Amino acid sequence: MSDPTRPRIVHLALKVDDLERTTAFYRDVFGFTEVETTHVRDHTSCHLTDGAIDFALIRYDADTTSAEARAAGDGPCIHHFAVEVDDIDKARAQVLSYGCEIISDDGVIPIKFRAPGGTVAELVPKSRYDKGKPANPRGNA
Repeated sequence: MSDPTRPRIVHLALKVDDLERTTAFYRDVFGFTEVETTHVRDHTSCHLTDGAIDFALIRYDADTTSAEARAAGDGPCIHHFAVEVDDIDKARAQVLSYGCEIISDDGVIPIKFRAPGGTVAELVPKSRYDKGKPANPRGNA
């Protein structure tokens, strides 16, 4: 049985070039449920779920120059994954203690960072990606 207090991966984001077609693919082929589509800062995100994880498809604005847009490279790719934590400030301090680079602008939550090994990850507070999920997706009491 898993430990419900342990940080866990709750979100995966893909950087895509065709948001509508990609959304239709994951919805129609795999049965993912659309939760919401929003435009934030310099990108449009379509959030879907399989009932357990938030799966986001991101299309950055053509004229963006943000560090987040360039963090995972040019073109379509796995952009980042998110780890849910109890204390954002404590987790941020731990990430910095490992020499990780914070990619997000100051004060922005979730906090994106480049992890050891070069991948982009994100710290999110508990329950950030609970929309569209069953009340207890892991089956834990």
